[in-house]
Amino acid sequence: MYDVPGAPRPPADTPAPPRLMAMWDSVLLAHHDRGRVIPPGYRKLVARSNGDVLPTLLVDGYVAGVWRPVVGGIEATAFHRLPAGAWDGLAAEAHALLALLAVREPRVYRRYDRWWDGLPAAEVRVLA
Repeated sequence: MYDVPGAPRPPADTPAPPRLMAMWDSVLLAHHDRGRVIPPGYRKLVARSNGDVLPTLLVDGYVAGVWRPVVGGIEATAFHRLPAGAWDGLAAEAHALLALLAVREPRVYRRYDRWWDGLPAAEVRVLA
């Protein structure tokens, strides 16, 4: 609701739940100032030169890593250490997403695998 003048807003201390953002999600693309969502140091990690934007982990309202479907679940790569509560929220998101992905090829994004090479990986987990 940040960009909607006069829109109702939750209290400032309301926590933003962890989310798995889709590839090319408008939250990552539609802002004039993307630094409100993507920390400047992570921008080149998730936004590629050809315009692709990797699926991201959103923690406390900011990009904290990337994810991809793998056989057995969702592989989440955090660029910095995340608190246990964030991982719990991401696991709940993955559980819901896996129901949607159950009938799809789990390696549909494999052409992007090369982009995972060289990413900073403070933590990597498969959320099943």
